[in-house]
Amino acid sequence: MSTNQKFSRHTYSYKELRKAVGWIGILLPFTLMIGNSFIFNEEVFQESISHYYYTGMGDVFVGALCAVALFMFFYSGYDSRDDWAGHLAGVFAIGVAWFPVTETGTATGAGIIHLICAGLFFFILAVFSLFLFTLKEENPSTQKSKRNNVYVICGLIILTCMLAIATFHGFFRDDNPNSRFVFVAETIALVAFGTSWLTKGGDFLFPDEPRASTKENN
Repeated sequence: MSTNQKFSRHTYSYKELRKAVGWIGILLPFTLMIGNSFIFNEEVFQESISHYYYTGMGDVFVGALCAVALFMFFYSGYDSRDDWAGHLAGVFAIGVAWFPVTETGTATGAGIIHLICAGLFFFILAVFSLFLFTLKEENPSTQKSKRNNVYVICGLIILTCMLAIATFHGFFRDDNPNSRFVFVAETIALVAFGTSWLTKGGDFLFPDEPRASTKENN
């Protein structure tokens, strides 16, 4: 096998792993709901995605986060900013997985670490969409410009969801202890992240024409 063929295979494998991360983001909330209901006969909706840690789907929740974290640790972007953002996202994803959210009542030490890591993880995902994925070349193609619009929309959705969750915890959670608001907001943010990540892969939304795919930074 030639060097070029090996390089092509490795590039293809990397892109497939990258797509897997995007699909994990989109499908995780729905997988947790379906599995919790049909496999374990437990309540479909939890207070947040992190609360599935205490259900039969807890291993799936932790495993998915560890898979995302592992990819992020080895994520290779276009410059050092991409690399550092990936490393930080990996650290925060591990923090979310290894320090469980407080199940009920006032947050414990582990619960506080979990909340901090979750907030920073979503923030880094927004940074990817808003500032890193949107980097332009001198003459970006029409498709690249369209993808940039997708990145910005997804990034703003993630930030809006973060703000909504913080507002809920600060002013409304005590009066609505069984609300599913956080779960819904997290689900929307993860779908936005997955959409942005898959679009960055180059063939999900507004892909380049084949002849231009090797010339443009997706």
